[in-house]
Amino acid sequence: MLRSHMLLAALLVASSAAHAADPAPEIKRAVATPQAAGVVHTLRTIPEACARLEGKFTGNAGKPYEFAAMRTSERCAPRAKLVDAANAKASVANGWLLNDVIRVPSAACPARQAVVRIWRKDTKVAPPTLDAQGRSRIYLKDSMDAARAGDLKPIPVFAAAMTMEGLACK
Repeated sequence: MLRSHMLLAALLVASSAAHAADPAPEIKRAVATPQAAGVVHTLRTIPEACARLEGKFTGNAGKPYEFAAMRTSERCAPRAKLVDAANAKASVANGWLLNDVIRVPSAACPARQAVVRIWRKDTKVAPPTLDAQGRSRIYLKDSMDAARAGDLKPIPVFAAAMTMEGLACK
């Protein structure tokens, strides 16, 4: 038992060293509870993008973990986009911020864990100017006119990538 804990600690140190170049994430979280194979679990919800990140260990050595983004509600109006981090080339060098790192160990193989990195592209959008009553208001006609003119404000973008870390169990 002690030997397996030492192995797990060594693997965690090795996996953190592998991504030592990553900056500290904006959200600090502990390692998730180990998950059994075949059990779908929610990793994180991103309300701005109307998305819920889900995953499950498959028990298949070829593809040990399935990861997907699901829409939270049909009626939800997204205020941000969620994209694949590999296609977006999300990195600090490209202006992205590491928002969150989620580590989920396998219940069947504690030395193996799925690691989801969520990046956020910061947008510098100024709030609307105050009107005569001191209120910040957005009028539909003004927004529609701006959209027709092609003067759309940038929206936040989130990118998610999943990797497997640690040793595969036999």
